[in-house]
Amino acid sequence: MMIKEKAEELVNLINKISKKEINLMEFCGTHTHEIFRYGLRQLLPKNINLLSGPGCPVCVTSQSDIDYLITLVEKEDFGVITFGDLVNVPGSRGSLNKLRLKGKEIRVVYSPLESLKIAKENSNKKYILIGVGFETTAPNIAYTIIKTKEEKIENLLFLSLHKLTPPAMKAILDMGEIRIDGIIGPGHVSTIIGRRGWLDVFDEHKIPFVITGFKPLEILYGLYKLIEVIEKNEKKLINAYPSTVSEDGNKKALELINQVFTIDDAEWRGLGILKKSGLKINEKYKDLDIKNYYDFKIKTKEIPGCKCGEVLRGIFKPTDCPLFGKLCRPDNPVGPCMVSQEGACSAFYLYGGENE
Repeated sequence: MMIKEKAEELVNLINKISKKEINLMEFCGTHTHEIFRYGLRQLLPKNINLLSGPGCPVCVTSQSDIDYLITLVEKEDFGVITFGDLVNVPGSRGSLNKLRLKGKEIRVVYSPLESLKIAKENSNKKYILIGVGFETTAPNIAYTIIKTKEEKIENLLFLSLHKLTPPAMKAILDMGEIRIDGIIGPGHVSTIIGRRGWLDVFDEHKIPFVITGFKPLEILYGLYKLIEVIEKNEKKLINAYPSTVSEDGNKKALELINQVFTIDDAEWRGLGILKKSGLKINEKYKDLDIKNYYDFKIKTKEIPGCKCGEVLRGIFKPTDCPLFGKLCRPDNPVGPCMVSQEGACSAFYLYGGENE
């Protein structure tokens, strides 16, 4: 069967079984982006409302963490190695990209292992590699930290801003600010933590939950299975992505995370400080942790008018923000939800969500 025909079949099945007014939250920013990119919202019955959650790692990086990093680079002669979107996230006094325009060394890489080569080739310069992301990216940073210690590279340190996804989903459900009838779980995070990684959230809240992939047919199939469960008044945690996601996840990746990191509290934009939701570099590798040397507190302030926090909690659509499409656009992002390609505001703007 052709992709178009299969998609039409799934859409017809969804329309056939869907009767209730339901709110479904896609946790992952990639799901948000792909749903808009392929116009999947427009294919669903009007009684199904999709909400975007806090699944964009750049977006949920707190204002205080951004300000800490910018202050550190301003005061000390560190070069920064990071991934693309983070350089444009605004802090209280600008962004990393603005520091680059002032002459600071800010390097964007595709693989964290590139930082080893950069540090070796510039042995007289001190560098910080920023670890941003969820369980998906943490193993690569962990491996890079291990290699840095093994190779005794003394001019490369790390800032871990890694966060864990289940505690954030639990926090959204605990807050109860919006009615959520089902959850679309992230396929790539689930590849690491497995279906089992979501059991604590599911067991506590007994909310229908489906893990699915990112291709249009995978998303539609996941939606069909989730809506089917809700219509039957069942409570199930379904793995609709078995080709990639196992029950226990990627054991090697989890071993790397556990070897280098320890679970700690973390601050999330829009959610505040969540207990046991972050990854801190552990005692064995603390000599590579920038916070071991520069653990200062600074005053920070939120971006005036920006409703990114409310968007990340699903209580606002991007179009509810007074800055959306006016002062805040992809060519002039005011908040991180417009900066990142995984941000809901970016997806709304690029694919016509403002016309909903």
